[in-house]
Amino acid sequence: MAAVDNSDLLRWRCLDSASVLIVLATHAKRDASYEPTKDKSSSRWHANVDGREFELLLTGPKYWDTRSCVGGGGAIDLMMHLTGVDFKGATRRLKGLGF
Repeated sequence: MAAVDNSDLLRWRCLDSASVLIVLATHAKRDASYEPTKDKSSSRWHANVDGREFELLLTGPKYWDTRSCVGGGGAIDLMMHLTGVDFKGATRRLKGLGF
């Protein structure tokens, strides 16, 4: 696989995590009852990715998995966390999904 272009890395680092989740997940639903305490732009999502269930707090490009207490930022981190792939696999999947 060819090296990843820096412009792709910068774009993926800033992508809204909810946008990535919606495309990646088999099922993703925003929790309308969630009321954020710190950042009013945060949202809680319940999602199924590759047969695994997640409860995620999303704020812009950042995510927090409430069940495994793991967080990160950017589409690559989110892809790696949700699918279990490495960096190369995450970039390949992001490109394949049109990001």
